[in-house]
Amino acid sequence: MNIRKCGGSSHINCFKVTSALEASKQYSVSYAKGFDILKDESDAELIAEAVKLAKASEVAVIFAGLPDHYESEGYDRNHLDLPACQNALIEEVVKVQPNTIVVLHNGSPVVLPWADKVKGILEVYLSGQAVGESTVDLLYGKVNPSGKLAETFPKRLQDNPSYLNFPGTNRTVEYKEGVFIGYRYYDAKEMDVLYPFGFGLSYTTFDYSDLELTVLNGMDTLKPDNKLHIKDTEQLQVSLKVKNTGIVSGKDIVQLYIQDKEASVSRPIKELKGFVKVSLAPGEEKTVTFTLDKRSFAYYSTELADWYAESGTFDVLIGKSSREIILSAAIEMESSVSLPFVYDDRTTYADVLNQMEDPSELLNLILGNFGNASAGEDTTGESRMLVEMIKGLPLHSIRSFAAFGLDLAKVEALLKKVLDK
Repeated sequence: MNIRKCGGSSHINCFKVTSALEASKQYSVSYAKGFDILKDESDAELIAEAVKLAKASEVAVIFAGLPDHYESEGYDRNHLDLPACQNALIEEVVKVQPNTIVVLHNGSPVVLPWADKVKGILEVYLSGQAVGESTVDLLYGKVNPSGKLAETFPKRLQDNPSYLNFPGTNRTVEYKEGVFIGYRYYDAKEMDVLYPFGFGLSYTTFDYSDLELTVLNGMDTLKPDNKLHIKDTEQLQVSLKVKNTGIVSGKDIVQLYIQDKEASVSRPIKELKGFVKVSLAPGEEKTVTFTLDKRSFAYYSTELADWYAESGTFDVLIGKSSREIILSAAIEMESSVSLPFVYDDRTTYADVLNQMEDPSELLNLILGNFGNASAGEDTTGESRMLVEMIKGLPLHSIRSFAAFGLDLAKVEALLKKVLDK
């Protein structure tokens, strides 16, 4: 019987595949197997052989990752672990060899219980035909690594955004994360992660400086100590200088995030809106430029059935990862669109009060039925409790207040005045 592998695109038949061991024969390299990739169990003899070789070597390089039966396009993973035999091997090798590097071959995040014990981790993923030669070039410094993670590595499976919802029931899977997927979720939860979205190291270092924002219609340039005013019909140019401060050539990926400081809807803490890869020789400095438009600041409004950049303050953030923001500047957005106020009997009083110039007019009308309760900036105690309670109520619930003597006609008249504007 001819049984085909079902791992999907990771099993494309390449013309020629050279392993890293074969590609490294030009160097003085010794090899020990360490573990059997077909068995998820530790072999004491294989581990002992690898430990002995590692102890006698200058550097130990361990190739680890996920075998076919751990991940596939045909089924979902239910854990983030590497095979136990691989973790056991790494733990034993680092005891005798402080210069241990782990090369990872995997198609998705894994937890790394030994991450703080090894000297370096090279995430290669499933890199295709020339992965062996490329890995050796990176390990020996012929090429400077310049990739950044396009996903967050959590510390454990339970931390991921879909943990409580996936895989769901036999008939239903609900994607309840909404816009809070990936780094957006971890940011909102202020959760510690193993490696953040956009993270990546290099054999050199880079400095960012001189952030400037310019409206592309001839207005003045902004220095970060002031706030720039921009309309949603205009474009914003963002520029900064990037300098290679190390001793070898390298590439860095500059990331631009936008933060809505005064969002009226639930939005992520920050959203990636652009990235640029720049190549620099030692000591070289270049200017990196981004161009942002309305969509860069907008969210999708179901009321408008269109993208909407609301008026308010936004921060432009420049980072080396989603968790390492280096430069920032604020802008004041002026929207050219008026967002309609759509309501029904389930709309809360809080939403209605936000539409009123004087919210206390409605609140005091309702609170008048509760003794001396009143609304105002200095509202405290029982009055404050009642105000917060009313804000959370849907419009239709006010009918129950008639039992306390509330004049429903007056409330409805005031609501009509506000809602029908």
